[in-house]
Amino acid sequence: MAKKSSLEILLCAPRGFCAGVDRAIQIVELALQKYGAPVYVRHEIVHNKYVVDGLKAKGAIFVEELEEIPDTDAPVIFSAHGVAKSVPAQAKHRNMFYLDATCPLVSKVHVEAQRHFEAGYEIILIGHQGHPEVVGTMGQLPDGAISLIETVEDVASFTPKSDQKLAFVTQTTLSLDDTAAIVAALRQRFPEIAAPHKEDICYATTNRQEAVKVVAPLVDAMIVVGAPNSSNSMRLVEVADRGGCSKSMLVQRASEIKWELFEGIKSLGITAGASAPEELVDEIITAFGERFDITVSVKVTATENIAFNVPRELRIA
Repeated sequence: MAKKSSLEILLCAPRGFCAGVDRAIQIVELALQKYGAPVYVRHEIVHNKYVVDGLKAKGAIFVEELEEIPDTDAPVIFSAHGVAKSVPAQAKHRNMFYLDATCPLVSKVHVEAQRHFEAGYEIILIGHQGHPEVVGTMGQLPDGAISLIETVEDVASFTPKSDQKLAFVTQTTLSLDDTAAIVAALRQRFPEIAAPHKEDICYATTNRQEAVKVVAPLVDAMIVVGAPNSSNSMRLVEVADRGGCSKSMLVQRASEIKWELFEGIKSLGITAGASAPEELVDEIITAFGERFDITVSVKVTATENIAFNVPRELRIA
């Protein structure tokens, strides 16, 4: 039997679930415990197939729109990404019992946008077209009240609708560096533009990207455990690549690993997007352990102790 070659695995910390994702999953699980199956969930509760499939197995039914839900007394849950104001309005119109699993840090952006609008500002949202969080944030205000900007180039071509004051907010899961460049371009063109009181990009996105920036230059390859529709996971791949690890890739499960890409490597970095559970990280480490003689160490760049309360209806007295 051929001797396994040595591989040093460096785990990024923090990685994986953030407080908002943890809360959203808890809301579905507690609703199933309290009210029984089925529980309806509008959109994937978080962007991870393994998590969604696990909740389906317990009795959660996932839909994209409320129209797909029959008239029911069962709870209806809105995903962590947030929804447009029209969604709870429609749920109320149909007398649905709904629970909102929107991450509190996304809700903070919604409140900011609303306050800017009420104060007479024209609002720019930095984010990715079509992402559920962007759809939800733009849906807090009347059509046309928010303009979406995705790139530095968009800043150059943006024309304000009027001579109103300008303000910007951002999606919570963006690349720190890309967003900083866009903000710098906005400030250069519009020196008086109002910024968020506190950074909109959430603590978990920030911490995971900073950990990858530290680990990427130290390893031959980097795996980000996450889903292709997860914005924060995709940003981690980009950060690793820019940070000096050109062999950086997104992997959902161990079964997806293309082993030929890892031939000859001596060191591997592993992180996980904010919606990827630790079981999937363990699964991937085990798969490497079957093929390499591995040593595993952890690079800690921050500690997280944030937790968010679940809705009052689900709290245990």
